[in-house]
Amino acid sequence: MQTYDIATIEGDGIGPEVCQSAVSVLTEACGTQRLRFTQLGGGAAHYVKTGAVLPDDTYAACKASHAILHGAAGLPGVTYADGTEVGNDLHLQLRFRLDLFANVRPIRLYSGVQSPLRDWQPGQIDYVIVRENTEGLYASRGGGINLRGEVATDTLVVTRKGVERVARFCFELSRRRQGAPRDGQRRVTVCDKANILRTYAFFRAVCDEVAREYDDVQIDYAYADAITVHMLKKPDFYDVIVAENMFGDIISDLGAGTVGGLGIAASAELGETHGLFQGAHGSAPDIAGQNAASPLATILSGALMLRWLGEQHGDEALRRDADRVEQAVEAVLAAGQTVPRDLGGNASCTEITAAVCRQLAR
Repeated sequence: MQTYDIATIEGDGIGPEVCQSAVSVLTEACGTQRLRFTQLGGGAAHYVKTGAVLPDDTYAACKASHAILHGAAGLPGVTYADGTEVGNDLHLQLRFRLDLFANVRPIRLYSGVQSPLRDWQPGQIDYVIVRENTEGLYASRGGGINLRGEVATDTLVVTRKGVERVARFCFELSRRRQGAPRDGQRRVTVCDKANILRTYAFFRAVCDEVAREYDDVQIDYAYADAITVHMLKKPDFYDVIVAENMFGDIISDLGAGTVGGLGIAASAELGETHGLFQGAHGSAPDIAGQNAASPLATILSGALMLRWLGEQHGDEALRRDADRVEQAVEAVLAAGQTVPRDLGGNASCTEITAAVCRQLAR
């Protein structure tokens, strides 16, 4: 039985609470011998104390680990000289240094959660948004120009290699899924602005080239502005959506809003050999230390971690454990007795954690 080393960075705000919750749930699901969690320093508070948001020893441990589990990072007022937030730099550095090119954001409506979209039921909203994670507009972070405080520029970067690999990731992902809820069709939707900008026309053209290798998966297109309407009007049409970094960032939060919000939004940032897993929400320092945060996004990110590790290492037991964690979360929500505050209940972080662990133990 293999033991997997998990580099664990709790971070700032509610990060320690939700990260500890996820560790408890994952340990319940997998036992005490399968996962070895190592606590590491990093984040905005760590930067204030030491001058490093991602210390060298933390990075080295992340690089050497099987996977990385992160709580959240960022604190109000802790910024660099250019005004950008320090906390975000933790996962951004890991993203670029470990080449985590695919940011995977599942959009799924769970039983027990009411969508703000009228009449949509669990099972009808179930798709995945994949952001190209290392290029696009965010490639300019730290490299843009602010000229005399009068003109500021950032450059959108798109490469053939970057688009090819994220497109292929999406077509392979679609093959592993059951298709769109509406018609069962395996489908990859390319989200872009190919009608306006050459970078996005190039993005679409490269996706088209990759699509020719996948006759069993339909390719579809949507402009970034139009898809914000389609995701509200016909969410059951989507299976996998691929987008440039900035567009993917925006539409994935919109998608999360249709299934309950960021408090239930899991995220995985994946490369060829490394993976970073964290809830899509922020550090919420206004409720830190109050036992009020929902740990569900981090718990579900932990399930993504188990599934990815299972796929990477051919470990079917981990894949089953990933399913069990997701099923336990859904069972707790469906029961309606232990509901987090962001979903209309009043359950605390520890109460939700205990409820999911009890469900797993059954």
